[in-house]
Amino acid sequence: MIAEHYDAVSVLFADIVGFTARSAVMAAADVVKLLDQVFSAFDRIADAEGVEKIKTIGDAYMLAGGLPKPRPDHLAAVARTALALRDEVARIAAQPGQDWLAVRIGIDSGPVVAGVIGRRKFIYDLWGDTVNTASRMESHGPPGEIQVTGRVAAALGPEFAVRPRGTIEVKGKGPMQTFLLDRP
Repeated sequence: MIAEHYDAVSVLFADIVGFTARSAVMAAADVVKLLDQVFSAFDRIADAEGVEKIKTIGDAYMLAGGLPKPRPDHLAAVARTALALRDEVARIAAQPGQDWLAVRIGIDSGPVVAGVIGRRKFIYDLWGDTVNTASRMESHGPPGEIQVTGRVAAALGPEFAVRPRGTIEVKGKGPMQTFLLDRP
């Protein structure tokens, strides 16, 4: 077992909207082909920004900036990644037969615990309120948007635009003021 505490990490969750229902009517090979196309592109984008892919779970993708090596610009790197992920899904959705495709993205930033667990199949994962909140930002976000917490909105620089979404009820958190991330 390996465990490490990080004070400043930005966590992103991305989910393909309606994928579970859509995959029920797609051929198995088409499901895998589409996920491979989307997630391979996500991997390239994450690598280009120097952020760490943590895992995929079904049609969800999780990444983080600021670990395993801490970096002061982790939030900006994750925000740029989010914008590029959204653009890539829009590009794929413009292809014939893919007009249903959209992504929902959520980001939070703060402390996390990271570690490797398992005995037979090792997995590197993250835990903590920041992780849970980033996941909630994704699951409660509008399709095609990047929803962020107030602390993320406050910390982003002029390279980014944020607009208030308003207060939403977030499972396990109660009412939260959230924002939508975009380019200026």
